[in-house]
Amino acid sequence: MSSDTLYEHPLNEQVRVYLRLEHLLNQLDQAGEMLSPHDAYVFFKSLFDLMEILEQVQIKGDLAKDLDKLKIKLENWAGVPGVDRERLDILITRTAQLQQSLLQSPRLGQSLKADKFLSGIRQRFNIPGGTCSFDLPILHHWQSLPLVQRQSDTQRWQDSLRSLKNALGLWLSITRESVGPISSNVRNGFFQQDIENASLLRIFISPEHQCYPLISAHKSRFAMRFMPFDETVEVAENMALKIAIC
Repeated sequence: MSSDTLYEHPLNEQVRVYLRLEHLLNQLDQAGEMLSPHDAYVFFKSLFDLMEILEQVQIKGDLAKDLDKLKIKLENWAGVPGVDRERLDILITRTAQLQQSLLQSPRLGQSLKADKFLSGIRQRFNIPGGTCSFDLPILHHWQSLPLVQRQSDTQRWQDSLRSLKNALGLWLSITRESVGPISSNVRNGFFQQDIENASLLRIFISPEHQCYPLISAHKSRFAMRFMPFDETVEVAENMALKIAIC
């Protein structure tokens, strides 16, 4: 399964936001080292996209509630025969700590919004080609600063999001690990199934099938139509894959 391609699809709007935030936070991590001249564009574009989401969605309260629900679920697992109680206690404690840290943190994105350098370049990133040196000489100057100084800046901006990153990472990690994938068979490129109380759909497909899924889902059912990457090739009549409904 390690060689399979993984597709994840949210089963509610809240998880859709969580996955987008995780994607942007990962891009900040990867580009924040500033090891390539192009890393600056990726970093700032990801940072400004993330700020946009935080301004539109009150993520702190929603995530804190989900962590509280997770803690209750973990506590209920304590009575399950054969459960690793030591690891469970660690997860319960960690969940409570991250929930508290999230609730005690300043408003997410507020310090980024107040940063004069960031506010001075943010709007230009919405203009096609608007990051040229003649459009943003201040950014051009920043990119000429010593690497250590630029890395210090990117780390400082990321640190303001640390409580979000840690809390979100734990919730998504436990959600993903809560259900293992099961083998399924797709006939004629179509698959559907009823679901209940699920948050995330994970599909593992071998690249050998040379197709990708188009997924539609809501709280009680999901459906997948598999499309060939090469339109001259037909999707196999019978196709094996693995699905986890978390």
